[in-house]
Amino acid sequence: MTDRPLNRILHVDDEQDIREVAKLALEGVGGFTLESCESGAEALEKLSDFNPDMILLDIMMPGMDGPSTLEALRKLPKAVETPVVFMTAKVQAHELKEFGALGVVDVIVKPFDPMTLSDRVREIWSFCND
Repeated sequence: MTDRPLNRILHVDDEQDIREVAKLALEGVGGFTLESCESGAEALEKLSDFNPDMILLDIMMPGMDGPSTLEALRKLPKAVETPVVFMTAKVQAHELKEFGALGVVDVIVKPFDPMTLSDRVREIWSFCND
């Protein structure tokens, strides 16, 4: 998808605790620059100014859920090819297949391990660039 390094991650999750843990894991442990959003609408507002390399997107959110947010993001020129990873506790085989059909590059299962989250994100990034 891209050959630039992974630096900037947009994280979208309606749960404040998860946003805080992800921030500590991705910024503190991983060294990434993170922009956290509590809704799909907020992500759409912040996308252009933040210009993320990757988007981590919760599936189950009030208002715009993950798939709806992904659909809206793909209509924005800056997000057409930005890799999107769903973060969810829903990991049944048929759901994973559906998520792939929506165009996500991978799924990170929640709850995630804060100490290995940044490594998992880098692994996904390297897969996107193969």
